[in-house]
Amino acid sequence: MIKLGVTSCLMYPDADRTYFTPKYLCYLERDMARYLYRLNVLPILIPDLAPNELADFLAQMDGFVLQGGSDLAPETYGEKPIGRWLGDAYRDKYEMKILDYAIKNDKPVFGICRGFQVMNAYFGGTLYQDIATQRPELEQHRNATLYDQINHPVILEEGKLLARLHQDESNRMVNTVHHQAIKDLGENLEVLATSPDGLIEAFLWNQTEEGKVIGVQWHPEFFANSQVPLIDAEKVYTHFLGFCQ
Repeated sequence: MIKLGVTSCLMYPDADRTYFTPKYLCYLERDMARYLYRLNVLPILIPDLAPNELADFLAQMDGFVLQGGSDLAPETYGEKPIGRWLGDAYRDKYEMKILDYAIKNDKPVFGICRGFQVMNAYFGGTLYQDIATQRPELEQHRNATLYDQINHPVILEEGKLLARLHQDESNRMVNTVHHQAIKDLGENLEVLATSPDGLIEAFLWNQTEEGKVIGVQWHPEFFANSQVPLIDAEKVYTHFLGFCQ
């Protein structure tokens, strides 16, 4: 049985919330849970534990998934906010500790959307805090109403891992649910895919086995909801799980 540690989405005390009003919440989005679960793969939500408890918890995991959610705080990658996108510095620190453990202990990591951006920041990269503000000439990459029904083609780098995994697919479309994106690429990250307007859509860390530490900007867990055909969401996940055995 593969024990797959999944980082929590976090919610904080909120006087306007009618339940758990003064409490901190850790949660896993449902589509993500359904995407990650399969026979002999047990997704386990990583709670926000004290440091000594967290280390013991992480040591029991075979691999890690960094799920999507809130923005990164600009301070996490050495910038100051340019507008209202303040991000979630608390969650950044929580996930950076988990990613740091995984890298230092040679554990597989799969980053999705926010998780992909966390990985870039961990390896010294930076983000566009808001694509529409900083790169207005680019295509729309997020629509709050359409949400996971907005799509674009993805350009897979010839000869590299994702291109090989999807070589038998003529349709190369993915969803796009992000208003932030990679600006400066982190150290030792190898680009696997880009969007037609040039944004980085996928990478791997090239200091370990190919695909053992990998991230994508799209949301493969939402592909099952799509009204149009997208690339096969199982291939990258199955490849990743091969390192978690």
